[in-house]
Amino acid sequence: MRKNLKFILLLLFAVFIFWFFGRNLDWQQVVNSLGKARAVYIVSAVLIICLGYLLRAKRWQVLLEPITETSIKELFATTTVGFTAVFFIGRMGEIVRPMWLPMRDKRVRPSAALVTLVVERIFDFAALICFFSLNLLWFSAPLGREKEFVYVQAVGYLMLVGVVFGFIALYIYQRISPKFISWAEKFTDRKFVPRRIREIIISILTQLAKALEILKDWREVMAVTFWTLMLWLAIAVPTWLVLIAFDLPLTFSAALFVMGWAAIGSIVPTPGGAAGAFHAATAGGLIFLNIEQELSAAVSIAMHLVYFAPAVIFGLYYFLRGDISISGLKNLLASNEDREKGETTFESTELSTES
Repeated sequence: MRKNLKFILLLLFAVFIFWFFGRNLDWQQVVNSLGKARAVYIVSAVLIICLGYLLRAKRWQVLLEPITETSIKELFATTTVGFTAVFFIGRMGEIVRPMWLPMRDKRVRPSAALVTLVVERIFDFAALICFFSLNLLWFSAPLGREKEFVYVQAVGYLMLVGVVFGFIALYIYQRISPKFISWAEKFTDRKFVPRRIREIIISILTQLAKALEILKDWREVMAVTFWTLMLWLAIAVPTWLVLIAFDLPLTFSAALFVMGWAAIGSIVPTPGGAAGAFHAATAGGLIFLNIEQELSAAVSIAMHLVYFAPAVIFGLYYFLRGDISISGLKNLLASNEDREKGETTFESTELSTES
């Protein structure tokens, strides 16, 4: 009931944002602008986005290599199914990927898939900020927006500094995680700390420590960094192609700027792939570049479809032809939980014996 209520509230929030986004638009002009978009560039953008999902699968395979062997085919299928879930139910759908893959590939455990997903998000977040912030070094302020651009630059550079210090902090945490987790266990072992809250805190710290083990191997860090850069280039180029499709006089640097705005909108956990928030943020970035409001709205709609349509098509295909049921998912979760409890008990017994 609580999850259903959360979904309904997010859906209503998306509807509100859509209403707020389009309340003053001339929708006939928006439709006319969409009709004038050149199909060859839109199709090219879609094809490159498809390549982007394959690059996501390849990066995931690299992250899983130290843990287990995996199939690139199953990783691609799981990636598209996961993004389909995000499109339909919002960010809550993120959990589909680490749960779906072990049912497609029995060699992968849900905990391993979940840990690597955490690393993915860390690298994605860092790469996006680097693309956006470093681009500001040579990006010219739009005419009449010089004062506002100063604030945009300040925020961009602060985020870049935050990424640098964030990775330093994560590296330090990875080095001292056993001692830090031990301290956290003692600190939260108090009457006023609810047992469930304590378990969540320790679980997050433990999973984060496991995820950050990649930082021990610089070759793996470089490999993940390479595939992450390729992935975001496979998103940046389609963004530029969509702008070209609408004959906008914007450079590739401007496309990186707009991509940053779009990414901010996509963080909002509304169903429909951050519907409403994505469109408002993307259109806001274009309006900042002095593109008229109706044309900006049309571009944001086209860009949203380019980003998500390939994943939804592939995801529905793999979902409909699969032999995975809800009961199978529940059984997998239960068996994985029992196995992890067994491992925890074994480790505790070992520690007690050594003591």
